Amino acid sequence: MSFKSIIQDMKGELGSISRKGFDVKFGYGMRSRSHRVVQDSSVTVDAFKQSCWANMPPELLRDVLMRIEASESTWPPRKNVVACSGVCRNWREIMKEIVKTPEISGKLTFPISLKQPGPRDSLLQCYIKRNRSNQTYYLYLGLNQASNDDGKFLLAARKCRRPTCTDYIISLNGDDVSKGSSTYIGKLRSNFLGTKFTVYDAQPPNAGVKVTKRRSTRLINMKQVSPRVPAGNYAVAHISYELNVLGSRGPRRMQCVMDAIPASSIEPGGVAPTQTEFLHSNLDTFPSLPFFRSKSTRTESFQLGPLSGQKDGMLVLRNKAPRWHEQLQCWCLNFNGRVTVASVKNFQLVASPENGATGQEHENVILQFGKVGKDVFTMDYQYPISAFQAFAVCLSSFDTKIACE
Repeated sequence: MSFKSIIQDMKGELGSISRKGFDVKFGYGMRSRSHRVVQDSSVTVDAFKQSCWANMPPELLRDVLMRIEASESTWPPRKNVVACSGVCRNWREIMKEIVKTPEISGKLTFPISLKQPGPRDSLLQCYIKRNRSNQTYYLYLGLNQASNDDGKFLLAARKCRRPTCTDYIISLNGDDVSKGSSTYIGKLRSNFLGTKFTVYDAQPPNAGVKVTKRRSTRLINMKQVSPRVPAGNYAVAHISYELNVLGSRGPRRMQCVMDAIPASSIEPGGVAPTQTEFLHSNLDTFPSLPFFRSKSTRTESFQLGPLSGQKDGMLVLRNKAPRWHEQLQCWCLNFNGRVTVASVKNFQLVASPENGATGQEHENVILQFGKVGKDVFTMDYQYPISAFQAFAVCLSSFDTKIACE
């Protein structure tokens, strides 16, 4: 039997098991138009254990799985890679070694990929759809601009207005975008004016990060009260928009301080923190996939300390300055065809000169966001930021900024 026929038979077997009940549509979604996360799946894989694949020699199994991973490079076919990782512990460990991070492979496979830095040498193309009726934003993976297809669902965010600020709750589940959900992975919070934002991660950006417990207090009615900080919120980025007090024409000016990413990450050989697994509390709905769970179950309230004790150790991004086009009478940026509608929300982020970036490093676009339809926007990002961080930064552009325009 040839390898091709073996792989085809294996895919057919996986599909057969899925139809019998072993449906591995976990948090990252298997169907392009589905936002749902399957809740507790108690179906066992006895059907697979009884098949001919259960006793396959390890060397042959690894070779077959490697070929499946290499052949299924795009969604939805890549669901077969996810299905293989959910079969049993042995298969899971093999797939864990085979599937590379987006930085190396340029592919988003498992949910944790959304917390890992993007590819180094190219922009990973995504887009955002806005639902005005329920103030929800959906992030999809797709090379086109999604005129006819919803693409591959990645993340969802819901806008929550509060008396003194606005929160954007970010979740892996498009149907349950709440902070109490087990698929909650972080949030974006703005100040009252919508000029300053903080990105919070539900877990530390990497396992070895140094964290310190918040000790600040405030006085209310002469009593000392500790501020209430939601458990599992780690500040990983700060975004600020420059006030336009003179009312001058032109695009918004923004700056992003990436607290969890060192400035050296944009240099040749630089390294950015990479999460390798979710905390246990984030994956209560994925009991059949323990490979993504962390041994740590700590959910205490911490706040990230500076990377090197000083702010200048962090990566700082600024929007790329546009050029005024005399013939078109508008500000222009080269989005390489990815943006088609002029909007004050459009931007490109590059490394700030204060990071020591010069020449090509300073011109290299790390994140770009722009409008292509009434409620459709493209979002392209690359190393050293992740899809989650990029999505949070783009959400800040949707917020009303009367003082900046």
